[in-house]
Amino acid sequence: MALRFTYAVWEFTLQCNLGCVHCGSRAATARKSELTTAEALDLVRQLHAAGIREVTLIGGEAYLRADWLTVVEEIRRVGMSCTLTTGGYGISAAAARDMCRAGLQQVSVSIDGCQQTHDLQRGKPGSWNAAFTSLRYLREAGMPVTCNTQINRLSAPELPLIYADIVEAGCRAWQWQLTVPMGRAADRPEMLLQPPELLDVFPMLYTMTDWARRDGLLIFPGNNVGYYGPYERRLRNTQGGNAIWEGCQAGINTLGIEADGTIKGCPSLPTASYSGGNIRDQSLAEIVNRAPELAINLGQGSSAAAEHLWGFCGTCDYGELCRGGCSWTAHVFFGRRGNNPYCHHRALVHAREGKRERLVLQTRAPGEPFDHGVFRILEEPADAPWPENDPRRFRLGDIQWTRPAKSRDAVLRVL
Repeated sequence: MALRFTYAVWEFTLQCNLGCVHCGSRAATARKSELTTAEALDLVRQLHAAGIREVTLIGGEAYLRADWLTVVEEIRRVGMSCTLTTGGYGISAAAARDMCRAGLQQVSVSIDGCQQTHDLQRGKPGSWNAAFTSLRYLREAGMPVTCNTQINRLSAPELPLIYADIVEAGCRAWQWQLTVPMGRAADRPEMLLQPPELLDVFPMLYTMTDWARRDGLLIFPGNNVGYYGPYERRLRNTQGGNAIWEGCQAGINTLGIEADGTIKGCPSLPTASYSGGNIRDQSLAEIVNRAPELAINLGQGSSAAAEHLWGFCGTCDYGELCRGGCSWTAHVFFGRRGNNPYCHHRALVHAREGKRERLVLQTRAPGEPFDHGVFRILEEPADAPWPENDPRRFRLGDIQWTRPAKSRDAVLRVL
């Protein structure tokens, strides 16, 4: 097997104790044919043979499977790192200690707003309190804790308040991801940011990277955040250096695993279009070496690797390097990759030309895990009246600053 992979994200079960309104997999109950313990342990050994160095367990909620710590122990025994991403609902002090004993090395808890907003997005009252209680139990057990946040019209105004809460809770790092229309989020297009709203979101994120450097909080922008705007290097590397976006890594250094053994190049990609096979039918080595769905990004940096680009991305000077940004984001908007509307550079170009883009839902999602609808791009003058039936529009003035004068002035200087 060609050793090209280093990181795997494993959906360990679709069983979940929350009902998140943005959940791409529509998690609730376990899949009908999730891997057995024996199959999961065998997959761990195959992942190690494939060159994987780190495995992140997700769900649903991974810890709802009774055998999950057995698999964590095996991941650690063969020499791979193991982390967990969780909604943090129902982690007891004893459970946190058990995670440490099993060798789990880090836990990322999802925080998607202040209490009311978080509970709304997570679909359960009390989930915000539960998440911060879990963070406390984990820290007391000696577990390094981090945080991840979905950025959308509900959470964006509260990002500075989230920052203050997670720093106080002792989080070491914060990952951002723009919410996109997959799964349950596809049923709620009104909560999604529109492309011109990025022009207010990214200066805010830039300001918080300054806070993070001062406070020692690591910032990790997700794969659909950024792209060649004036803050790219700062957003992509809060520790200094020259980090920039270098294209989708699905199938290059990343694998996604679904709970039934389906293998994809990225855990977020729609299953129907990007499944490379199932480990019950083929070995992981066979899937990796033969599945064209896992080779969509090979040859990065070449003109051939950019042949799938279309629309604005097909005309962009960054095309060969960027390859259309996040494949997942583009596909769940338009049913194919290669034209990403969530791009800071793109929004800036349009603003300079006196126009903007809006995304309008044409076809609704069918209601299945990892599904999506289809949107169309509406191009219009930048000063055109905003639709009256879209009251959730995000603006700079909506941001709730924890340090009003200093922070707002900083944002206005970089607009």
